[in-house]
Amino acid sequence: MTEQRIVKWGIMGPGGISDNFATELPHAPGAELVAVAGRSLDKAQAFAGKFGIPRAYGSCEELAADPDVEIVYIGTLHPIHLENALTLLRGGKSVLCEKPFTINAAEAKEIADLAREKGLFLLEAMWTRYLPAIVKVREWLSSGAIGDVRILKAEFGFDAGWNPEGRLLNKEKGGGTLLDAGIYPVSFASMVYGGEQPSKIASSVLIGETGVDEQFSLLFEYGGGRTASLHGSVRLSMTNEAVIYGTKGRIEIPGFLGAKAATLHVYGEEPVTFKHELEPSGHFFQAIEAMECLRAGRTESEALTVEETVQIMDTLDRIREPWGLKYPSEA
Repeated sequence: MTEQRIVKWGIMGPGGISDNFATELPHAPGAELVAVAGRSLDKAQAFAGKFGIPRAYGSCEELAADPDVEIVYIGTLHPIHLENALTLLRGGKSVLCEKPFTINAAEAKEIADLAREKGLFLLEAMWTRYLPAIVKVREWLSSGAIGDVRILKAEFGFDAGWNPEGRLLNKEKGGGTLLDAGIYPVSFASMVYGGEQPSKIASSVLIGETGVDEQFSLLFEYGGGRTASLHGSVRLSMTNEAVIYGTKGRIEIPGFLGAKAATLHVYGEEPVTFKHELEPSGHFFQAIEAMECLRAGRTESEALTVEETVQIMDTLDRIREPWGLKYPSEA
């Protein structure tokens, strides 16, 4: 363990996902939340009052200029991630940015390049990667417990209802399944295959009335018979499970997104189940990872490097291209 010095946090965007992050941050030892900013000062002040945050700002620029803040969690809508991240990095702040990291790979690379130039820590907030059950899955995979991985099946879907002006179905707000629910199975596939991205992608998509993808099915090919079958939706409730099949066994992860358990099935042996009841839901593990990296002087996490995040965004671009789905900022 590195020294448990206090790390002072800021939050950009006083919305729902930031509410979750602020609620769970006290579970990360050595974390102190000292500032919050939003485009509306009133909302930032209300958020600060709810969580006992000392300072509230009405702009990202003011947050970037706060000398007390070491790292900022970005919880804004993803079309604004690029602007927010660049502003904060230019202000000398390390960044933990919500997924999807950006709208596309070009934006992700721009942020990555600036962080590298500034020598600042940067991490995509793919909280699932740091859950104890998923860490155990990585251990099983790296040890070769199920042999060579050949097939992954993973899905994430929920019925958000019909709200064309809401974030999930509004193209102006970066809506659609792929960039919201889909990032989870796509990123999970990247993790399972050691950061490797698919050489071939086949897909089926339902583009809804608002012009965004309401559901999709993907087939990734990696060569050597290795595949990933991934599904997502914001209009269908799904089981949200993942199964990894290898030449010596399989790993089952029910509700892999917020995984509380994973079961290892090695052929000819009794199943082994790893359980970890999350308190409260596990979002704080990514903050612990970020702070451990900062304390150790690292500029990225080994579990999700900046380069892998950029490559995942490129995979999302490749998926969307044949769909003809572009966002206003890409026009």
